[in-house]
Amino acid sequence: MKRQKRDRNQRAYLHGYKAGMAGRSRDECPSQDVNLRENWMSGWREGRGDQWAGMTGVSGIHKNPMVMT
Repeated sequence: MKRQKRDRNQRAYLHGYKAGMAGRSRDECPSQDVNLRENWMSGWREGRGDQWAGMTGVSGIHKNPMVMT
């Protein structure tokens, strides 16, 4: 099994980042677990900030966490 599949916190962060970049509401966090929700919200905040800063498409490829992993 791949290591990234086992790290639920990293996956929550990435899913939150994608949700933030897509402009979705923070109320759509799927987890009730405190740690996973915290990581999802951190990703969401960063994703929303990047969306507002205009880092979408090619201009934001260096910031996308999926590219860095």
